[in-house]
Amino acid sequence: MNTLDMTGLRTLPSQVWGGIRLVPLVRDDPVPGLRLHRRVLGGHGVVDTGPRTRYCSYIPHAFVADWSGGDGHVAAYGTRLSAGEDEAVPERATVRVHHRMAKRVRTKGTVEKRLRFLPLHLALEGYLSLHFGGPSVVWDEWSRQAVRQGLSPRAEAAYTGRSVPGLAEALRIFEIHPGQCGVLVYAADTLAAAFVVPHPDDYRALHPTLVEDLYGELVHQYAYYGAAVPDVTAEIRDSPYLRTLADLRAAARAQERLWAEGHGTLFAGRLLDPSYAFERVYRMDGFALWRFLPSFRRGVAEQHIGEVITDHKGCVAYLKTFRLSEAQIRRGHLLQVLHDHDWDLESAAETLGTAYEALVGRIRDAGFGTLLDAHETARRARATRRA
Repeated sequence: MNTLDMTGLRTLPSQVWGGIRLVPLVRDDPVPGLRLHRRVLGGHGVVDTGPRTRYCSYIPHAFVADWSGGDGHVAAYGTRLSAGEDEAVPERATVRVHHRMAKRVRTKGTVEKRLRFLPLHLALEGYLSLHFGGPSVVWDEWSRQAVRQGLSPRAEAAYTGRSVPGLAEALRIFEIHPGQCGVLVYAADTLAAAFVVPHPDDYRALHPTLVEDLYGELVHQYAYYGAAVPDVTAEIRDSPYLRTLADLRAAARAQERLWAEGHGTLFAGRLLDPSYAFERVYRMDGFALWRFLPSFRRGVAEQHIGEVITDHKGCVAYLKTFRLSEAQIRRGHLLQVLHDHDWDLESAAETLGTAYEALVGRIRDAGFGTLLDAHETARRARATRRA
C-alpha cells in the first residue's frame, strides 16, 4: 500500500464559517462489514493499553472498530485529563510516545471482533517513534545518552479543536447531509484534517468528537490570524432553454456538480500523495488498520500523518489525519537524512548541501542538542575548517 484510495467517496459543496471551511464527504453505499460507534466516558486521563502499560495524555476519545457484522454498542471512550467535571479542558496538550495504541477488545475472557485504538495518537506515535532508536553506529559526535537511549523522550505539542477559532461553531451549525461519511476541515483554505468513517450513522455519532481532536500548531495559527474565507456561490444565468422547473432543477444540479468537483480536485491534490510510508498495525477479517507518514520532502509545505482502515480492495473505510507544522516536517526530514547516512554527520551534511557546523546547529535547533557530544563536535568542526 502506498497511497490513499478514496473510491466510493465524493465531495459536496462546502460550508463556510469565518476562516473555517467544511467540505462534506458522502458515500452512495456504506462500507459493508465495519462499524464505528460512540460511548462517552468523562473524567479519565489514564488509559490502560496492556499489562503494566498505561498511556497518560490528553485523550479525548478512543474508537472501537467492530467487524462482527452486528450493530455493536460500544465504540468511542471519551476521556479528558482533569481532576473533576468542573475543571476546564486544557487548550494545549503534550503528546508523548507510548506503545500498544491498538488492542483487541475482550469481554469476560472472550476475544471479540472489535479493536480499540486511540485515534490520532496512533498516528502521532508513528511520528514520535521515527528513527527513535538514535545512532546505530557509535560515532564520536554522539553522546553516550544518544547511543544508549536514542531519542528518548520525545514529545510534540498540539491544540484541541475547541481552541481553534471558529471550528466549534462551524461543527455546531453546519448541516449533516444524507449519506455523509466524512468531512474535510480547512482553516484559511488550507487543509487541516480529513475524517472518514464507514457508515453515515457512525458519522452522525462521531461528528461532535471533531471538536475534541488534536490539531497542529499551524492549523491554530491559520484559524486565529487568517481572514474570513470567501464562500463559493453558483449562478444560473437566464436562458431561453430554462422554461420549466425541470430545466431549472437540471441547471442547479449541474452547478452543484461543478461546485463539488472543484473541492474534489483540491482534495486529491493536497492529500492523495503517492509517497506515504504505510505501516500495518492490525488485520481484521478483510480489513486492515494502518498508520502512515509523509515523505518529509523539502519544499512541500503541506504534509500529513494519519491512520486508515482499508477493506480487502484497499479502499478507505476509515481515515483521520493530522497536519504537521513546518518545524515538524523539518525534524522529520532531518531524522530521515541522518538515518539514511547511519547518523554520520559529515556524510549527512554533504547530502544536505551544508557545512558540518550548520548541520550541528540544525540538530540543536530541532531539540536534539543534548544527544551531541559538544567537545567532539567542536573539535571536528575545527578540523573541518582547517581542511
